[in-house]
Amino acid sequence: MIKVYIDGASAGNPGPSGAGIFIKKEDGSVERLTIPLGSMSNHEAELHALLKALEHCKAEGYNQVLFHTDSQLVEQAVDKRFAKKDAYDTLLKQALTYIDRLDLFFLKWIQSKDNPADPLSREAIQMNEQKGR
Repeated sequence: MIKVYIDGASAGNPGPSGAGIFIKKEDGSVERLTIPLGSMSNHEAELHALLKALEHCKAEGYNQVLFHTDSQLVEQAVDKRFAKKDAYDTLLKQALTYIDRLDLFFLKWIQSKDNPADPLSREAIQMNEQKGR
């Protein structure tokens, strides 16, 4: 099973944001993705990280995945299939369309210190400035 670690971060709320995705494949190899997201809130960045990771999994044909997030908002929203704010719910609904097409999907909350995607999301924030976002 593919293990996917996701993190979204913002420098300000809202502010320059980024998504980090760390994927550990069954053969032990890893993928590291840093995605600048422009300006948004931290919670939006967390949900964008989920969505970008799901899009990547679909593109790569990863159909059995275990996701890890340090965002309780993401974990609870996916579990309940609902987010209170409209902007979050829109992103969640997009993510659920990918989740529902997977053969196997699990999502587990972890602490930030245990999330290898955390430094990738901070790196992605810096990429916004390089691109003039």
